[in-house]
Amino acid sequence: MTNKVRVSNTERIMKLCLGLIFTKRIVRFVFFKFHGYFNQHKMSLLGAFMMPFIVLFLSLFFRLDKNRKNNIKKTIKYFYPHVTQPILTPSNCVRIVLQSCYLVLFNTTTTSQAHIAQEQRKTWRKIIRSARIVRVIDSKLVRFFRRAWLITKKQQKSKVYQQISTSSLWKNSTLKVTFFTLLIFAVAIFVTVPFSVEAQAVFISLILLVAYSLRRVEGQMATIAMITLSVTTSTRYLWWRYTETLNWGDPLALALGFGLLLAETYAWLVLILGFFQTINPLSRKPIPLSEDTSTWPTVDIYIPTYNEPLNVVKPTTIAAQSIDWPADKLNIYILDDGKRPEFAEFAEKIGVGYLTRPDNNHAKAGNMNHAMQVTNGQYIAIFDCDHIPARSFLQMTMGQFINDSKVCLVQTPHHFFSADPFERNLKNHRKIPNENMLFYGLIQDGNDMWDATFFCGSCAVLKRSALEEIGGFAVETVTEDAHTALRMQRAGYKTTYINIPQAAGLATDSLSAHVGQRIRWARGMAQIFRLDNPLLGKGLNIAQRLCYLNAMLHFLSGIPRIVFLTAPLALIYLNAQIIYAPFIAIFLYIVPTLLQVKITNSRVQGKYRYSFWGEVYESVLAWYILKPTTVALINPNKGKFNVTEKGGLNSTDHYDWMISKPYIILLLVNVVGMTYGIIRLLFGDTSHIGVLLISMLWASYNIVILGAAVAVAAEAKQVRSSHRIKANFPAAIRLANGRTIKVKITDYSDNGVGLETEHSHLCRVNDKVELLMSRGFKQFSFATYICNTRDKQIGLTLRDLNLEKQKAFIQCTFSRADAWLDWQENFKHDKPSYSFSKVFYTSLRGFKNLIFHAPSELRPLINFITKVLHFVVSLLPKKPTKVFTPS
Repeated sequence: MTNKVRVSNTERIMKLCLGLIFTKRIVRFVFFKFHGYFNQHKMSLLGAFMMPFIVLFLSLFFRLDKNRKNNIKKTIKYFYPHVTQPILTPSNCVRIVLQSCYLVLFNTTTTSQAHIAQEQRKTWRKIIRSARIVRVIDSKLVRFFRRAWLITKKQQKSKVYQQISTSSLWKNSTLKVTFFTLLIFAVAIFVTVPFSVEAQAVFISLILLVAYSLRRVEGQMATIAMITLSVTTSTRYLWWRYTETLNWGDPLALALGFGLLLAETYAWLVLILGFFQTINPLSRKPIPLSEDTSTWPTVDIYIPTYNEPLNVVKPTTIAAQSIDWPADKLNIYILDDGKRPEFAEFAEKIGVGYLTRPDNNHAKAGNMNHAMQVTNGQYIAIFDCDHIPARSFLQMTMGQFINDSKVCLVQTPHHFFSADPFERNLKNHRKIPNENMLFYGLIQDGNDMWDATFFCGSCAVLKRSALEEIGGFAVETVTEDAHTALRMQRAGYKTTYINIPQAAGLATDSLSAHVGQRIRWARGMAQIFRLDNPLLGKGLNIAQRLCYLNAMLHFLSGIPRIVFLTAPLALIYLNAQIIYAPFIAIFLYIVPTLLQVKITNSRVQGKYRYSFWGEVYESVLAWYILKPTTVALINPNKGKFNVTEKGGLNSTDHYDWMISKPYIILLLVNVVGMTYGIIRLLFGDTSHIGVLLISMLWASYNIVILGAAVAVAAEAKQVRSSHRIKANFPAAIRLANGRTIKVKITDYSDNGVGLETEHSHLCRVNDKVELLMSRGFKQFSFATYICNTRDKQIGLTLRDLNLEKQKAFIQCTFSRADAWLDWQENFKHDKPSYSFSKVFYTSLRGFKNLIFHAPSELRPLINFITKVLHFVVSLLPKKPTKVFTPS
């Protein structure tokens, strides 16, 4: 027994010596690192470091009574709550040293709860007082801007204003040129005048205060004012970057800094063009047709297909037959480049045309050009084979052609009733606006204002004579739709857009298919830029050229986005100051400018694109569109048309490691950079600590964005072949006993319906019921079986519907005129703070996905890293939480 005690004491003494040696080294490092502070507080710091070790050392050799031992244990437990047993281990020595530093350098005194509450009340009073001052200023500014807006509206209605606005003076070209020249000159002076740091702080603070107030003022004038402020601050920032921040003394920093500056210039140009494009969306309304249907033109409906299954094409074809248009003036054609016998049999069975061709040259464009040679309708409506049209489609679009003979295209939105990979994999379907919504909800309305509406390949009507004049659908690029619209606009025709969904289709099934589709779009826009550059040539006005330029620049975002995702690592890894300026200047120029742009974009884009999600979408696509766009700019004839797969299934949840490889590499590089940055922060040169902190904050933001991008690659299980569509319209069911119950349709698919009854019911699973639905004044019945019941909810399954019943069901559901009108109603106006929180939690899910789906070979490494992180966290100082009361 004595030997065991002696061995135990020897081990304790050896551990204590090792701990003291380690402590001495840390003390020496900290002393030299913070020698100025040590000179003033030398004794207190050394006492704080040495006291716990002295107490522990003496406790080895002195016997203490029980109460004193307990007091010492309580003291150690209070000041060092995370020190574990046994105490004298190397890790505990590190904890004690770090905790001692924390106790000395920071005020950790724990006082009574009443005193804490009192201090908190004082702090909150100060915060509330400051907030009230800001709120008062904000409310006064809001009232001022609202009053100014009302006065402006009243003045616009006055006779004097009407006389001035219609005066021939404004038509004087010389006066216009003089005015805009003076305006540009004034803006140039304001942007380029150098400011001191103090002046910049005052200037940017005033702009942010005004912008913050304007965001609560309704009306187009407030939006234009916010855009003006954003253009001013962003242009001033870019001028400052070009004139004062390039590091000419360091070749590496200069090269990397100039690369970042070019990326920022690209972002600034896209920002300015985006503001121009969407500053005043048109929101065009449908034009009614005459009541005399004999004057209505003939229309051919093209449904091109290649490798899509028949169950995808069938609903679209049946819905096209249900469109409200005179039967003798409507012809429907399936254009089958797959040359499949079952498609020909189906077309003959339902009474629509079936066209094939001897070759598949020029893909979809060639298919439609061939169809134009054997059809003769005055207008051509085009639907991708998965886009199911509403019966009101032609009623909503054809009036534009009748009203203006120069109109050659009427485009409607592409709406998708299934979730795209972002929505499905992130589980935010109908919660966060998808990637397409910004384009079809806002940008196309903006294009329409400038007579620059793009043809999008489906859900559109085109004038045959205009197509024939330009030689048919463009075949030189893989985006035949946009190129065709460009050619018709060059020929002097007008294109229009009606922002009312009149068809809905299937979104891409997987992230890889989604990326493949975007690669084709990016390649096609780059091909147009090279082969038929809208900035050059005749036929387009300046506004049209700028709208096309912005669309093409959007798909060249690959290199700039990768630059932004790696730029902060230049300083962290290479100590290259790519923004060569003092910390305070960098902070005052970058942070407020970004805030101002975010506030303005949130105002302009509203419910169509939430803040920070654009960066996630771009990060997912950046690596994949980089190569095809670069190749297309060099060799525009290289590349082929790729058909986007639709209607696929995922049998199990899985992680797409192949598609996510670029994001994972970028994420790891940023995470390692952050770790290295922390090491530099603790042990490196303190002269660049401010710039290093900004770089680390930037890298942290990149980690959040890349984490969200990584989360998208976790493919969710998709075993339902029929997508359920939310609905809200009345119907009825007839039970076997003849009783009829009123119900509400809550959702439907092509083989089932969800119902909600007004009262409790006695329906049971497998009961046969008759579903009663109406279309206009016609009523239809369908034999169904109950597949599930819950409270007032009933699920019905459709079985053995013949072709006539299938037509009737599609007419009552998919083809309803109001089927897709609520596509934007689920989304509220953007709140940047809320949006960032969603992106942040999505990023955390991305890290979780990486761990959950990690290959078995990497599990030991992940477990090791997890244990290391837990251990590092356990070393960090902790604030005493309980009031210390020695016994």
